[in-house]
Amino acid sequence: MSKAYRNPRTEQVFNDLQRYLNFCRNYGYRYNEADLYNNKKYPYQQFRKFEAGKNAKDMWSIDSSRTPRKHH
Repeated sequence: MSKAYRNPRTEQVFNDLQRYLNFCRNYGYRYNEADLYNNKKYPYQQFRKFEAGKNAKDMWSIDSSRTPRKHH
């Protein structure tokens, strides 16, 4: 039985996709795997900032501040 070949580049892409998905879930961005590595897409730009240790915009908190509050 031969050992299965694992391409490091392919594994890196899948790891990046998983990190990008987690970022989109945690920060409230629309997830589209086609946006990965596309610097023209705003969610991916924010992901790159996050990965670099800079502040990325948290859309969950921005959107929640825009919603009108119900008063009882």
